Amino acid sequence: MRVQVRAYASYREAVGSASLAVDLPDGATPHQVWDHLRALHPRLRDLPPPAGYAINDAYVPADTRLAPGDEVVLIPPVSGGDDVALVEGPIAVDDVLRRVGHPLAGAVVLFLGTVRDNSRGLRVDHLEYEAYQALALTEMNRLVEEARARWPLVKTAIVHRVGRLEVGEVSVAIAVSSPHRGEAFEAGRFLIDSLKQRVPIWKKEVWESGGWWVGAEASPAAAGEGTGGV
Repeated sequence: MRVQVRAYASYREAVGSASLAVDLPDGATPHQVWDHLRALHPRLRDLPPPAGYAINDAYVPADTRLAPGDEVVLIPPVSGGDDVALVEGPIAVDDVLRRVGHPLAGAVVLFLGTVRDNSRGLRVDHLEYEAYQALALTEMNRLVEEARARWPLVKTAIVHRVGRLEVGEVSVAIAVSSPHRGEAFEAGRFLIDSLKQRVPIWKKEVWESGGWWVGAEASPAAAGEGTGGV
């Protein structure tokens, strides 16, 4: 069967093309595509294996069976131009912007999540963020890889703060640069929406009478009943 392969960054340079057709046995997998290309293109042997694979613009496991006509994307490991971080102190927004600056960038989009003073009819005193650090960073990197597979991005940066945050402070900063503004806006929205759904970072809203972890089953009112404070 014949499938199409899309390559990015160092992989594209190693094979000499951003897109190529590959003939493989029926039922071959993305991992076998990688092995096949390494046999044909010696320069790939000096590069690390893909950080992920996609078929027809959807992330898939390496052992997913391909069908004739599928398009396979080999996703290189996140480069040094992409930064993800968890920090315990204030986020340096100017530094986040500096990380995504590049002469190829015609657009830079910056999203800042900030702590507001109210939620669900209650007045918020402060927030507390907790993360499963190793998995959070892994998933943040994976989101960057997915975004780079979908849009022609130049650089990205994601910084999330953990610990206690007061009203008005920045909890997360996401910056994206790309040749054109449309892709930068779309990628920035994808990153923040996906981060909130997939990355293991939890938020506790704290008010005068109690607090609750957002996403827990108990309602804010129930969480504060009988606590006498936090």
